[in-house]
Amino acid sequence: MARLQDLYKSDIAKAMASKFNLTNPMAIPRLEKIVINMGVGRATQDKALLETAAESLGRISGQKPVITKAKTSVSGFRLREGNDIGCKVTLRGSRMYEFLDRLVSIALPRIRDFRGVNPNSFDGHGNYSLGLAEQVVFPEIDADKLHHTQGMDITIVTTAPNDDQARELLRHFGVPFRQPGAGKGGPGGRP
Repeated sequence: MARLQDLYKSDIAKAMASKFNLTNPMAIPRLEKIVINMGVGRATQDKALLETAAESLGRISGQKPVITKAKTSVSGFRLREGNDIGCKVTLRGSRMYEFLDRLVSIALPRIRDFRGVNPNSFDGHGNYSLGLAEQVVFPEIDADKLHHTQGMDITIVTTAPNDDQARELLRHFGVPFRQPGAGKGGPGGRP
């Protein structure tokens, strides 16, 4: 069993139930899935970029990614409906907990000038999204063999009914939220 999954069953579920006065064990917020998405905009011109991104995502997640296709045509981007434009992975169960563990303990601390993730990136229904600018923060990726960096979007889906319960759940899992007033960092106020 994954370390965070064991931690959830032994400590986090009890702490969440007592903090929010939840008596029904099914009402205690838990992680449902983690979706990792890599949009490769230049894949229409160069198919090798999409193959490289899919291979990187497979290494990071430990699961084979699904190639995503364009739903509509956009002439300004030279994009036709049905073109391959990215890849994604949906993690559940122990793989989900192992990925979250690697994300909060290894990948996020490796980001230069990292001061924490945005505590306001919830969608109002208890789901959290964050973006990474490059995949080299994961130890599975060899930066020397990489021709170009690729960003990714990570969405953590929970069963929490609101953002406050989801924020508390993720805080228990070790997600480092930025403290209010800590500043955005970097030149121009960007993280």
